[in-house]
Amino acid sequence: MQMTVSASSLHPRATQLVDEFTAWRHHLHAHPETAFEEKLTSAFVAEKLQSFGLEVKTGIARTGVVATLQGKGGPGKRIGLRADMDALDIHETTNLPYASKHPGKMHACGHDGHMTMLLGAAKILAENPDFTGTVDFIFQPAEENEGGGREMVEEGLFDSHPADAVYGMHNWPGRDVGTMAMKPGPMMASYDIFEIAIEGRGCHAAMPHLGRDPITAAGQVLLALQTIPARNVNPLQSAVISPTQIFAGDTWNVIPDTATIRGTVRTFAPDIQDLVEDRLKTVADATARAFDCTARVMYQRRYPATINSEAETAIAFAAASRVVGADQIDQNPEPSMASEDFAFMLNAKPGSYVWLGNGPTDGNCLLHNAAYDFNDDAIPYGVSYWISLVEECLSV
Repeated sequence: MQMTVSASSLHPRATQLVDEFTAWRHHLHAHPETAFEEKLTSAFVAEKLQSFGLEVKTGIARTGVVATLQGKGGPGKRIGLRADMDALDIHETTNLPYASKHPGKMHACGHDGHMTMLLGAAKILAENPDFTGTVDFIFQPAEENEGGGREMVEEGLFDSHPADAVYGMHNWPGRDVGTMAMKPGPMMASYDIFEIAIEGRGCHAAMPHLGRDPITAAGQVLLALQTIPARNVNPLQSAVISPTQIFAGDTWNVIPDTATIRGTVRTFAPDIQDLVEDRLKTVADATARAFDCTARVMYQRRYPATINSEAETAIAFAAASRVVGADQIDQNPEPSMASEDFAFMLNAKPGSYVWLGNGPTDGNCLLHNAAYDFNDDAIPYGVSYWISLVEECLSV
């Protein structure tokens, strides 16, 4: 059941401008672009920010955009507010009037809504920058898989825009509109990938004794990998090893030379991440050798865990409380094993990453689902949260 929050808890301009903001969101939804291809998207974002009178810098991490607003109270603390911009390689099935016009591309994670809420906050704050200090509105490319957050940091985001703290927000289906969730410590898991190439010796399928079967070895490796979280990781810790691809052979009557397993690893703690990587390599090698095969392991760390700092999460909680009320904030959400490259910004600066309720998951309205759509009812809450956060951080 969707809860109700009084309109007085929302910023009045966020409710007055909601139709305009919704139109922006529908435009962005209809024109999705994937990692580092967000040219039309970044142009739309930059044009809006410039129309608000902000100082805008483009081309950071190829398609990233950062806009800066100085408070009329003069110099002071500097904070960064971040929204992601990229879409996913998914064929949309919503049949909405504003459904994707780019076949095979879709905003299935709500980044269209994230951009809209941060643009809305930028517009309202620019109308009356009644704060002391500086706000950087960070529009990041390539959150999905390609690490746009890492590239922005490596290209000097916090050298050119030296924030004291940085904040992020993601919509969360299954949580009511008008609610939020946050806590200090881990919110999202790290994201690592692996490839195990098992090499044997091909032969006729009717004469397996003449070869070294990599498929049999691969089957045992698949099972053995699951002993790592079950028997090597402390049961009070978390680790997930998910093989997601396996390739071997081309025909019915040939045992191939090689079999390949690919997958992901998710953890929260760096020491568990180290343990899993070490054990995965050892288990793959030893299991393959038991079947007279060899294993070559590629292991790549993509995203670190998303870990909120305590002080900044307390600030985020205070800001959110003014918008939705403290009783509508889950202060101890179960962390997600999904990953988020905002972690790279949190590794560089203290900050907090929060979840905003996106409403029920009816009709497969799930993240990364072809039937997903960002809930427009959440827009004024997200806009109001950003404004409240600026007021909390940079009060005159």
